Amino acid sequence: MTETKITAVVFDIGGVLLDWDPRYVYRGLFDDRAELELFLATICTRDWHRAHDLGVDTEESCRELALAHPEYAEPIMAWSRRSEEMVAGQLDDTVEVLTELAEAGVRCLALSNMEPDKYELRRARFGFFGLLAGCVISGLEGVAKPDRKLFEILLTRYGLEPAGTVFIDDQAANVEAAAELGVVALRFTTAAQLRTELYDLGLPVGLTSRRPRRSTP
Repeated sequence: MTETKITAVVFDIGGVLLDWDPRYVYRGLFDDRAELELFLATICTRDWHRAHDLGVDTEESCRELALAHPEYAEPIMAWSRRSEEMVAGQLDDTVEVLTELAEAGVRCLALSNMEPDKYELRRARFGFFGLLAGCVISGLEGVAKPDRKLFEILLTRYGLEPAGTVFIDDQAANVEAAAELGVVALRFTTAAQLRTELYDLGLPVGLTSRRPRRSTP
């Protein structure tokens, strides 16, 4: 238990609430797994994608990269044009945790690195966004995690006390950045682990899922 009462829980989106992975698209475009991984490591890299999270237009960025690597033009353009196929769906077990918190009256928000246009698409696609009292999206702010400025925007905009705020993210660097500001930062691995940690903080979640288990045929 913390000395300060937790009044808000902030979720990362990709990797916590949504199952996002570019490989969902590229496994259908590359027959060779090694070539796929080389493509993601040297062409459509994390550093290249970070510009999109900062608000750079994804389609234009892909066009520029395709001109530099014409042999990979089709898969490069797929990053923009097939972006929603990179989202396999919502992570139901974590969305259930969000639902329990919101239904119990806990203020829930999101802080995510995401392109502005993709955010609009996903907000329309997934109903859980309606449970969030607000979202801070990197592409709309021009700054991305783990830069502390994005966390400061969140805290200031929504009047959050760091010690009374829980932040959940699957990336260690983002968790560390939040913790440096005094936020109660949790590294996400599984929904079960998250339930235990939130319960230990005194938040109104059960230690097991409320969803009925499927019977084994």
